[in-house]
Amino acid sequence: MKILILGSGGREHCIAWKISQNKKVNKIFAIPGNAGMQQISECFDMPIKKENFKSILKFIKNNKVDFTIIGPEAPLVDGIVDYLEDNGHAAFGPSKSAARIEGSKVFTKKFAIKNNIPGAEAYFFKKNEYKKAKDFIESLDSSTYPWVIKADGLAAGKGVLICKDRLEMLGALNDFFIKDIFGRAGEEIIIEEFIEGFEVSIMCICDGKRIIPMQTAQDYKRIFDSDKGRNTGGMGSFSPLPFVDSNLQKKILDRIIFPTFESLKKEGINYKGILYGGIIVKDNEPYLLEYNCRFGDPETQVVLPRLNSDLLDILMNASNGNLDSTELIWSAQKCVCVVIASKGYPETSSKGDIIYGVKEHSNENDIFIFHAGTSIQDGNIVTNGGRVLNIVSKDKTFNGAINKIYSKIKSINFDGMQFRSDIAKKVAEN
Repeated sequence: MKILILGSGGREHCIAWKISQNKKVNKIFAIPGNAGMQQISECFDMPIKKENFKSILKFIKNNKVDFTIIGPEAPLVDGIVDYLEDNGHAAFGPSKSAARIEGSKVFTKKFAIKNNIPGAEAYFFKKNEYKKAKDFIESLDSSTYPWVIKADGLAAGKGVLICKDRLEMLGALNDFFIKDIFGRAGEEIIIEEFIEGFEVSIMCICDGKRIIPMQTAQDYKRIFDSDKGRNTGGMGSFSPLPFVDSNLQKKILDRIIFPTFESLKKEGINYKGILYGGIIVKDNEPYLLEYNCRFGDPETQVVLPRLNSDLLDILMNASNGNLDSTELIWSAQKCVCVVIASKGYPETSSKGDIIYGVKEHSNENDIFIFHAGTSIQDGNIVTNGGRVLNIVSKDKTFNGAINKIYSKIKSINFDGMQFRSDIAKKVAEN
């Protein structure tokens, strides 16, 4: 079989690595891919934007690709699965209609309210309602802070701002509606109450009729240790969550995930692909933060290495609407991921810096290096984006996995590299 993976991040490298274990696969293509993916797939530097869907389809036909897996959210929201399927090609991911679950936070919040999915109290404002939103902010009692402002559309994981006081909130509103920092994504916003608690990421595989939860994970959004600094796309993750017992997991599934999937079906939305719930837990009660329509990044990098079942078979069964006999088998090992980012991230990102210490690495001792923002330049692996590398390890204990990763990171170097030193430390065994 010939498989195509769309995307260039650590998530896509991890998917390619897992797919390559299927004996039926004799060729993996990646568009555009990265330096790490080149070791297991043939990469083609081609944009995956909507205006390029026709070229991607031509590539698929010319190379006799059997199945395509879409990694990032933007092409899903733009309807790439509809386009490929309408032209006779099988692909994994939700339709354009279903992908609104991530493409529009306003759609999802109103959907959740309508279907009694528990979540934060929310207020909606359009760009032409700047004064109304400003008046609302000024009416809030200082004792109710923090509050959260969310961009409606896709903003590369950076469209959610937690504001600790009125001044920050008015500044954020100015960024959204006056400075227009998120463009079309910020033309409508949600102002939400802040729920204090811990987050749970749970990715589920759907075939339109059935939904199968995967193992839990948690990621680290802030750039610096102790959750300080700006939000990022994710600086690390771990799986499973020892503080999510079977009772809490049942609450998450029965109150949020399963009712969402059933409500989507009732509204005529045939959801195939990944339904990924971001959950906040306060006083052992779960609330919906957001939904994503694809594999999480960097959660995928700690969930898939623990999956003992064949990933490609699962994804193809989901695409075919046939998960009935599918069972997910999991390793009991713990898995941790630490993201190494480039100089200036998340505000900017440095490109072209030579990366030392990864060229000679092969996946050994349950340590994996999944590339994200990398490319090849003059025979060297160089930085090519904000999040550069994902260092991942499996072990029977979190302590073991953590020690392997930070020991490995000592042998990696590039100008301005930055990473958090506290990933998974809170679950490390005494």
